[in-house]
Amino acid sequence: MADNDKERPSVPAQRKSLAPDGSERRSFERIPVSWSVDYQSGDTFLFSYIANISAMGIFVLSRSPLAIGARMTLRFNPPDGEPFELAGEVAWINPYREGGENLNPGMGVRFVDLEPAMRERLVELVNTIAYLTETAG
Repeated sequence: MADNDKERPSVPAQRKSLAPDGSERRSFERIPVSWSVDYQSGDTFLFSYIANISAMGIFVLSRSPLAIGARMTLRFNPPDGEPFELAGEVAWINPYREGGENLNPGMGVRFVDLEPAMRERLVELVNTIAYLTETAG
């Protein structure tokens, strides 16, 4: 039940996702975190770490990301919070490149099929983390 990553990877500094014109492509702010996550896709059960979270999805660190479009069930427990169990879909991947410069191998997972109450809970969590990060820095 483990991903190919034996130890908790260090979370790289948050990088912007810029369009060719230099504007930020993302609609929702991503907040850096380092939380464990279990995920299941079909008969595959894996464990990894979340590098960042937004109201719309997470980035899961992995040397062997699932294919784009793969659906999964995600389970994670924010510190001092109630556990989440959500459906997700791989939106994009950053493959591991042996010997190459790849600071962030893994997959961007967008949350899908969220009920309004769960969406509200996620937005509240992300806003709380963003606030705590700003006040600590």
